[in-house]
Amino acid sequence: MPALSSSFIARRILAAAALVFVVSSAALALADLAPGDYVTATIGGDPAVAAAERQRLHLDRPFAERYRHWIGRALTMDLGESFQYRRPVLGLVRERAGNTAMLALAALILATLLGIPAGIVSGSGGGIAARVIRITSLVLLAMPPLVTSFVLLTIAARTRWLPIAGMGGITHLVVPALSLALPLAAMLERLQSEAISDALERTHILAAAARGIPRRRLVWHHAWRVSLGPLLGVYGVVIGSLFSGSFVVEVIASWPGLASLMRDALMTRDAPLVAGCSAAGAVFLAAGVLVADLAHAALDPRVGAPGA
Repeated sequence: MPALSSSFIARRILAAAALVFVVSSAALALADLAPGDYVTATIGGDPAVAAAERQRLHLDRPFAERYRHWIGRALTMDLGESFQYRRPVLGLVRERAGNTAMLALAALILATLLGIPAGIVSGSGGGIAARVIRITSLVLLAMPPLVTSFVLLTIAARTRWLPIAGMGGITHLVVPALSLALPLAAMLERLQSEAISDALERTHILAAAARGIPRRRLVWHHAWRVSLGPLLGVYGVVIGSLFSGSFVVEVIASWPGLASLMRDALMTRDAPLVAGCSAAGAVFLAAGVLVADLAHAALDPRVGAPGA
């Protein structure tokens, strides 16, 4: 495995940290710019009571002052206190992030196990199996997680094979994980199909075929390894789409993750909690991009070389 340059790793880590900072700061600013605030969303009524609550929460101060205070605390890993729950935001986010990570990891594993082999089959030859895979992928790509969730929930409710809401045993994970995994599997299948098709046209692969290497070994061993580079490059985006897709799935399936916490924060205009949830989502995306970049660089020495 080629060694990665320290400058390459440092740049990727700095880029990941910058992404988290920008996303959480933007979320805090947008929550402040929207009409109203936590007090108008939850209290209303007596103006004197509302004014006292705004003073207690420092909402009567300019945004620039509150933002500087938030940044100073965030640098010490203190994301403030949730207006709604009156608990530290970091603690709330940690509780829910574990549930979202569990759902996202299950969906990513399922999507990989379904999409990659299907893409290798559809991209390396014709036949009925390849055509069925392509048609199925096109159908799934046209179905957003919202539609997939409703379809799977309807099937689960009618058959009563699986629980349809909440979080309990492993069976409660099946419906939301599949809702996220099926569209992603279709996307990975299309990407893998194109990558394996391109790999089979490489000169050294054609030379290996000319030497009499069996087709099956040529596809699943030689060409697939060549196709991994382009595929790994999109895994960071895949993880980001998992988080965005989980927003809908978690709400519909009543899964107690970051998305449902973000929904509550948005409904009550709980700005510190909005920023905390956004920061956690950015961490998922940044970590996915970082891991994908490092894996890609490990496979292709040109990517991780000094000056790359």
